[in-house]
Parts: sequence; structure tokens; C-alpha cells
Amino acid sequence: MKRNTMNDKPEKPQPPEQPAGPESGALIEPSDEAVARLEGELADMKDKYLRLAAEYDNFKKRSVRERTETWQRAQADLVQRLVDALDDLARFAHVDPAQTDAKTIHDGVDMVERKMWKVLEAAGVTRVDQVGVPFDPHVHEAVTTRPADHPAKDHTVGAILQPGYRMGDALIRPARVIVLQWQGGEGRGSGDGK
Repeated sequence: MKRNTMNDKPEKPQPPEQPAGPESGALIEPSDEAVARLEGELADMKDKYLRLAAEYDNFKKRSVRERTETWQRAQADLVQRLVDALDDLARFAHVDPAQTDAKTIHDGVDMVERKMWKVLEAAGVTRVDQVGVPFDPHVHEAVTTRPADHPAKDHTVGAILQPGYRMGDALIRPARVIVLQWQGGEGRGSGDGK
């Protein structure tokens, strides 16, 4: 085998041989067999597409139905756990106040509240009712303001008018609060430049 050197001229690539004859540049009409084969393939592809589209549509409907059923089962489970406490509350609603002392009624209502909270906490419900924390508009609804007695208490929760509730990370209801504002001369918001 001979090695190429720098003085050797590279061989020019030969163009592919063209078929000889009058049909060399003209369009060739496919045969009837090829047309029939391509039409069959097209029909198969359309059929596959329609089947896939129908299967996807059925999948979407099934997913929505399963999500709805799961949500309904979860709600039914929570309600089932709460009806015991509701039954206890109904018993206290029908107690004759003339024959029952206030302490017994108070203790019974307290017991029902504890029972309900046990169920709600098991479902992931927590209260938003902390006083003295910074005001957060994502979990608090400011009803009014009150003057703070110290600059460190500026824009903090001074009182809870109605507790808020969370379920996991989702806020069910914001806490309705009174927000403390420092109005003294050395805190922010004084407006007198001192």
C-alpha cells in the first residue's frame, strides 16, 4: 500500500452515476401498488391517532373522577370523626337548664371542644391565634390599631378578635386582630423627625 505524500494530488470524488435515458430529470409517478400501500399506512396512522386521542380523553375523565372520589372520601372521613362531637353538643342543647347547674354544662361544652380539636388536629388543622407576633398580612386581617407602649411592639399583634385556622400550609381563615403601632417620638411612624 502506497502512502500519500504532500506532492500527491488528491483524487477528485466522482459524481454518482446518473441513470441514462429521457426520465433522468422528470418526476416518476408511483405505481398503483405503492399508492395503495401508502394509503393503507395513512389509514393505519389515522386509526392509531384516533385510538390514542380517545384513550387520552378517557384517561382525563378517569383522573377527574378518581380525584373527586378521593376528595369525597376524605371529606366523609373527617365528617365521620366530627359527628360524635356534634352528637355530644346536641345532648347539651337539649339539657334542661333548670335541672342542670352551670358548671356541668360548662364542663360538658369544654369536653366537646377538646374532642373536636383532637379530630381537627389529627386532620392537620391548627389555630392562628398568637399575640405578640409580628403582623403578617398573609395570616392576619387587621381590624383596627391600638397604640403600643414600646417601640419593639410596633406592628405586632396586640389582641385576637377571632382566631384564624390553617390546614397544613393552606390558610382556611385569617385571624382578625388588633395591630399595635408605636406612636412615641423615637420610633418609626412618628412623623415629627425626632
